Amino acid sequence: MAKLLTLQKRVKELHEARHAAFLKEAAAAEREATEIARRLEASESLAALFPDLYHRRIAQALARREANEDKAAQEARKIAAADARANIVERAHREVLKKHERNVEEKAILEFIEQRLKPGASD
Repeated sequence: MAKLLTLQKRVKELHEARHAAFLKEAAAAEREATEIARRLEASESLAALFPDLYHRRIAQALARREANEDKAAQEARKIAAADARANIVERAHREVLKKHERNVEEKAILEFIEQRLKPGASD
């Protein structure tokens, strides 16, 4: 159970890392689109010669941003699912530990009682 719990936590960490990476990529694409738009509006820019190229690059950057935001949202859902699985495994692990502790205590009590009930046992 402990290994399964560790695995579930690592899966969650993986999804969290991927989520962060997708958000970072989305932000970078947004900055790129903003920078290209700023150059497009600059008077000394070559954008006047190639406006279609600038508009296409802006559209591509915004499409990348949207795609990365969608991927980040998918990873967020995976994080929630992994967290739920980890919580379930953690509860089950705690229950197994409690049961084991009860069994050990009960065994110790039974051994103590058996020792007391043996003939010749001193009080």
